[in-house]
Amino acid sequence: MEDTNFSKPTRQSTKGIIVIFAFNTIKFVKRYAVLLLPFGVSLIQQKSFARITPLIMVLTLVCLVLVLLISAVLKYINFKFHLSQDDFYLASGIINKNVTVIPKSKIQNVYIKENFLQQLIQVVSLKIETAGDTISEIEINALDKPTALLLKKELYNKAHVQYEETIPKEKTEKHNVFFKVTAKRLLLEGLSQNHFKSFLLIILFIFGLYNEFKEFLEVLELEKQLNGFINLEKNDFLNHVITNVIIVIGVIFLSFLFSVVKTFIVNFNLEVVENSKAIEINKGLFNKLSLSLTPSRIQNLVITTNRVKQYLGLHSLAVKQAMSSAKQQRNFQIVALEKEQLSVLLSKLLPNYIREGNIEKPQPYFMLISALKIVVFSVLLNSLAVFLFGNVMLWINIIYMPLAILYVYYAYKKAYYIISQNFITVGSGVVDTVTNIIETHKIQGVILKQTVFQQRRNIASVVIITASKAVTIPYISKSKALFVYNFLLYKVESQKKDWM
Repeated sequence: MEDTNFSKPTRQSTKGIIVIFAFNTIKFVKRYAVLLLPFGVSLIQQKSFARITPLIMVLTLVCLVLVLLISAVLKYINFKFHLSQDDFYLASGIINKNVTVIPKSKIQNVYIKENFLQQLIQVVSLKIETAGDTISEIEINALDKPTALLLKKELYNKAHVQYEETIPKEKTEKHNVFFKVTAKRLLLEGLSQNHFKSFLLIILFIFGLYNEFKEFLEVLELEKQLNGFINLEKNDFLNHVITNVIIVIGVIFLSFLFSVVKTFIVNFNLEVVENSKAIEINKGLFNKLSLSLTPSRIQNLVITTNRVKQYLGLHSLAVKQAMSSAKQQRNFQIVALEKEQLSVLLSKLLPNYIREGNIEKPQPYFMLISALKIVVFSVLLNSLAVFLFGNVMLWINIIYMPLAILYVYYAYKKAYYIISQNFITVGSGVVDTVTNIIETHKIQGVILKQTVFQQRRNIASVVIITASKAVTIPYISKSKALFVYNFLLYKVESQKKDWM
């Protein structure tokens, strides 16, 4: 795009036709693949189906591609945007034309994204989000990166901007790379993550495949080959135990590998850049992202670490902003930070934050609830193991029970809350140590929760709601819960600061 005068209606790059066509094709395939795949297989095997020959099928596909291409061209032609002093305007549509107007003051997030196709044709997407919406309101699929960066800056600029003259492309704003991750620290980050969820997902996936292809595996005589490989005598119980141990070790290895690969793909070339108004996060391999963090728009900060990460000097900082999707919120995370770097970032994002006040703990009832959850999970786990493998898998309880006791102990040990005049700090976690930090003037609502069983013990929980997420202070005495509830309501109603 040569013209960067955003006061005039402007189209995206002509390469946007390719991007729109690709997006429409992917959506169509995802929506109808389940129906089309069996039909196609039947057609190939029988050479015809309900008088439909492969030639007719090919012609149908060609017509479908033409329809998708024409749709992409029409979307491109009708897609125009421009800026006024205070608003962003977008005209879009194919047959029915829509005009969307977004005040710049209501824009919560503007971020730049490059998927694999966009990297090949050298364009980027620019997404615009406002707080409280379920989807991104605006997505411009194909802009050259300098234009996208300039548009992003102008969208964040709430001051009255005159557009009589063309805005120059080159800017002299200084950028300082505050943090850039190394391959070594990414590897350590991947290895030191909580692998429990990955472990369970892989176990369930393997069990599902095993049940689906059990007959095929019996034909391959896989069990005999495994017994021959490990040279076991004819001891059925020992065979089962060793086989299961091998499976568990294999799944653990896959869990570590999955975490490492995912960490590298998501956080490839991660860097934190400071400029005069905001902090930017740039990262990603196949999907490159450029995200801005403006202190006034931050709703929560979440710090995560664990014993292994602490030993390796690794900390993660997740920034929660009011945005459309939980998936996008996961992108606002900076991993592999050293403790000093984390402290500096905290001071930049929350300049007045001081960890002060009395540390308060939940009631012992917290441990009872945690134990009940473990018992329920244990019953389900044992039932599944017996159903799939018989009683031979019950030996795993020898390992599971001590871990369950440790779960209850550490869940209570890591649970706490601190309330000061301007901030709330809430700690939680079991394997990971999670710290939520909330500014009191960012609170949207406070809920006092109490079940029938909690009423008998004079216990309640307080749920603190912000525009990005809810944080719970669990199972404290009712008198303390009422104090927290009333104090936070007072802070919300008495402070005149904007929540964003």
